[in-house]
Amino acid sequence: MSSPDIGSILESSKELDRVRKEEEDVLSEINKLHKKLQTTPEVVEKPGDNSLARLRLLYTQAKDLSENEASISNLLISQIDALLPTGPQGQTRRRIEGNEQKRKRVKTESDISRLTPSMRHQLETCASLKGEQVAARVTPRNADKDEWFVVKVIHFDKESKEFEVLDEEPGDDEESSGQRQYKLPMGNIIPFPKINDPSSAPDFPPGKHVLAVYPGTTALYKATVVQGHRRRKTEDYVLEFDDDEEDGSLPQRTVPFHKVVPLPDGHRQ
Repeated sequence: MSSPDIGSILESSKELDRVRKEEEDVLSEINKLHKKLQTTPEVVEKPGDNSLARLRLLYTQAKDLSENEASISNLLISQIDALLPTGPQGQTRRRIEGNEQKRKRVKTESDISRLTPSMRHQLETCASLKGEQVAARVTPRNADKDEWFVVKVIHFDKESKEFEVLDEEPGDDEESSGQRQYKLPMGNIIPFPKINDPSSAPDFPPGKHVLAVYPGTTALYKATVVQGHRRRKTEDYVLEFDDDEEDGSLPQRTVPFHKVVPLPDGHRQ
C-alpha cells in the first residue's frame, strides 16, 4: 500500500468527518425550530416571521449533506477496495459466499449505526408508534388533492423508512368493504397528541389553520380554530371546517384535542 494511496483515504476520511459535523449542526437547528413551532405555533402568523422558510432551507441542506455523505462513503469504499489484496479467485469466492449471510444480518444495523443521533432518535420514535392510531396521507404527492385518514400503525421498517398501516374503517365509497393496508413514507404520517396528556398537545390559537378529524368519521380535513382547548380549560377544540357550509354559514364543531394536528405545508383539499 503506497503512501499517496493512504493519503487519499485519509483526506476522504477528513472530508467525511467534516460533512457529518456540519450535518449534526443542521439537524440541531432543525430540532430547535421544531420545538419553537410546537410550543408557539402562532409565531408563523406574525408579519415578517421566516420560521417556515428557514425550516425548508435547513431540510434542503440536510438532504444535500446526506447525499454528499453517501458519495464520500462510496468513494472511501472504492479507495479501500483498490488497495485490498485480491488473492486467488477461488479463495475470494469462498470468502464472499461465506460472509453473504452475515452481511445480510448486519446490513440494517450498520446502516442505522451510521446515522446521526438525531436521525436514529427519529427512527426509534417512528418504530414506537406501532399499534397506535396516526394521521396518514394515503394519496401520492402528485394527486389533485390530499386525502388524510386515521389509520393504525402495523409496522415501521427502519431500513426503507416506510410505515405499514391499516385503515380499519374504510368509507362506503371504497372499492373493498374490508380493511385496507398501505405502505407509506415517513412524510405521510403525523402522530396524534397523547390522549392522556393534554398539556403535550400544541396550543393552536384562534384563527390557526389545522388538520382535524371530522366528527363521526375517520377522515381529516382542513379547519380553522375558533377556540383552543387550553383557553376553554377543556380537552376539546371548537373548529370550523372548510367546505362545511350549512344555511350560508360554517357550523362550529367540537373536536377532541388528540384528533387535531398541524396543517401540512402545501395541503390540497
